[in-house]
Amino acid sequence: MRAFVLSAIGMFALDQGSKWFVVHALNLKNILALDVWPPFLRFRMGWNEGINFGLLSGHPDAMRWLLIAVAIAISVWVSRWALKDGRLMMQVSAGLLVGGALGNVLDRLLYGAVADFLNMSCCGINNPYTFNVADIGVFAGAIGLVLFSGQKKTP
Repeated sequence: MRAFVLSAIGMFALDQGSKWFVVHALNLKNILALDVWPPFLRFRMGWNEGINFGLLSGHPDAMRWLLIAVAIAISVWVSRWALKDGRLMMQVSAGLLVGGALGNVLDRLLYGAVADFLNMSCCGINNPYTFNVADIGVFAGAIGLVLFSGQKKTP
């Protein structure tokens, strides 16, 4: 349980800290874009009212509350599953997913949308999409749950 709690709190804090720093300290909410390591990494402000890549946006108020409820329900289910399993990597993976999901839930509660700011492009391909640290946690956690869920628990 300790690994789950530490990874969830760590991911949540990293997500919220990075958003605060980029949006407020670097003033990205006003300057909208900042080249960090061109062309590979750019901070570009985006407010996502939907899910990945802005899907399901357009009904901000109803969708906002639905997405909050779904994220919390999935977080509770994943938490119970991973804690019942007991293996370290399952708990860490679940913690990353839950910490990231709850970071995005807090954004929806505070701002009505998720603050996205990471934009990565490479090799002449211009990526129009932005994401955030919470999205990395959700993705890494989901991959970890898939990879480690089939392993047998060692005594």
